[in-house]
Amino acid sequence: MSLVKLNIKGISYSQTQNGAYALILNEVDGERKLPIVIGAFEAQSIAIALEKEIRPPRPLTHDLFKNFADRFDIVVKQVIIHKLVDGVFYSSLICERDKIEEIIDARTSDAIALALRFDAPIFTYKNILDKAGIYLKVNPKSDDEQDDSILVDDLVAEEIESNIQDNYKDKSLKELNNLLDEAVANEDYETAARIRDEISKR
Repeated sequence: MSLVKLNIKGISYSQTQNGAYALILNEVDGERKLPIVIGAFEAQSIAIALEKEIRPPRPLTHDLFKNFADRFDIVVKQVIIHKLVDGVFYSSLICERDKIEEIIDARTSDAIALALRFDAPIFTYKNILDKAGIYLKVNPKSDDEQDDSILVDDLVAEEIESNIQDNYKDKSLKELNNLLDEAVANEDYETAARIRDEISKR
């Protein structure tokens, strides 16, 4: 399977889920966007890493990981979003120490927050982008101006929300409850919140 390189296009506040954000990844050599729902803490951590000028007075969790890795000569070489199951993205950190490569499982939001701190490229597989990628115009500004923008506009946020919610529309209530139990068991609270919202709508 061929890998597709992604970059971060922006972050939008979720209109339907309290405290959740949508991270928008853009394919480098194409027009498709990959929206991923993330928690408020991860959104803050990613936004701080994107801003460069903002330095928190104490290290955030992802900064601590970076400092720890630097101290022990561990480098994150790249991040790969390798699987999509029921609207949940699974990622891996490709790390290296003493020329030995290791693959570490990670939540996608954490993996991207770390990729920014290590200046590591982000990839996904073409079949994942085919399945979950959407076409969006983030805002009417020029490309140069877009790169400086972290928050995307409300229209885009609504479109992302509708695409994300579509993942659960064809599920029965029983299937949704099973997915909710599974998400809680896996401590994937972001997904659990999305499923709970869909159950509440029913």
